[in-house]
Amino acid sequence: MLLLELSKSSRTDSALESFHRSCDYGYKLSSLSCNPLLNLLIKDGRIEDAERVFKVMIRRKFAPNLTTFNTLINGVCKAGKLRRAVDLVEDMKAWGVSPSVVTYNTLVDGYCKMGGAARMYKADMVLKEMVKAEVWMNVVTFNTLIDGYCKDGNCSAAMRIFQEMRKQKVLPNVISYNSLINGLCGNCKVEEALQLVKEMEIDGVVPNVITYNAIVNGFCKKGMLVEAKRIFGEMPERNLVRNEVTYNTLIDGFCRFGKMEDAMELKKLMVDDGICANISTYNCLILGFCRNKDMNGAKRILDEMGEKGVKADFLTYNVLINALCKDGEVMKAVKLLDEMIEIGVRPTHVTYNTLIDGFCQKDNLRAAFNMRARMEKERKQANVVTYNVLVKCLCRKGKLEEANSLLNEMLERGLVPNRITYNIIKEEMMERGYIPNIDGHLCDTASVT
Repeated sequence: MLLLELSKSSRTDSALESFHRSCDYGYKLSSLSCNPLLNLLIKDGRIEDAERVFKVMIRRKFAPNLTTFNTLINGVCKAGKLRRAVDLVEDMKAWGVSPSVVTYNTLVDGYCKMGGAARMYKADMVLKEMVKAEVWMNVVTFNTLIDGYCKDGNCSAAMRIFQEMRKQKVLPNVISYNSLINGLCGNCKVEEALQLVKEMEIDGVVPNVITYNAIVNGFCKKGMLVEAKRIFGEMPERNLVRNEVTYNTLIDGFCRFGKMEDAMELKKLMVDDGICANISTYNCLILGFCRNKDMNGAKRILDEMGEKGVKADFLTYNVLINALCKDGEVMKAVKLLDEMIEIGVRPTHVTYNTLIDGFCQKDNLRAAFNMRARMEKERKQANVVTYNVLVKCLCRKGKLEEANSLLNEMLERGLVPNRITYNIIKEEMMERGYIPNIDGHLCDTASVT
């Protein structure tokens, strides 16, 4: 009882200690006592502790039930341990516990959220197992698949799942529609998305702020800013409260197409609506001003961020550094690098590579290599982009032997050349009559085409 009470009151360490002491004293615990502890550990992200508790349960024959397995499977899936999740499904069958729709939904969700090209194929394999086990898909299963396919950029597959959902008499909800509408808008199919909004309303499903945000985004992606603004204006008429995402999406749309006056006016309206501009808002505006080659405008936004207590992030600085380097103001960009480090913002590979490229564009190889040394001193190893920039600059200056040495250094570090690397070898070396000796092998034209 003590274990149960401690788990229910979210006292994780005390509950874990109580579990181990109960085991040490030979008390036989039930899954009713252990399941809340497992759930608490999973919620706290303590997957290894949860696994240890589960192993003790198995070793001491504290019979796990469906909730035990589903809780642990959910935890390992969230931690990206899909193979372990599949093993647990086999374990539960061995214990005579039949996987439920929740079990399978958790696995499907895990595969949909993991990276890699095979993820949706693996999710589909789970579905086949569900059908074989005569466990029927519910609205959560369908929604997970629709979202997974949409995020994979495969809207046609998502639409097929949506049609199958209706065929199986599973009613789509607002999540089903929003996932599909968002996927279509992300792929610039905003007209199809609008048709789906009409179907949604016919089905008695009320569009919400997420629906409208997706439509605004779809129009912005296509440069249809008048239409995006119209949808934005309709929201209050439908009793929908516009949020940060709504404003930031439209501000970003205006910024992308150089309409900075409209973007600034919208930011003012955002503040008037009681919504504080956040880091995303400011980054959109800074990027917009930089694209318009208005560094004074970008600087004003950066100053305003400081006044409002909004801390600039690596993205803010990367945008500004890139703009300065493109304008040939590399030393000003270096000052920004110093500033970002001073305020505790860690530079990324993009930051350093942009500066290295900036120096290379000015044919200042010494400064470029010094920046690479500084980068590596900050524990950021040069990547293939770094090498491509430096090799190209060396070739442009006629230092082909040095470029060759740098390519070999790149390979020795285990970096894999990309298409840009091969183009540099072909266009900057071989077309000048220089045959590079890379990793002990002379290049031939066929190998780089």
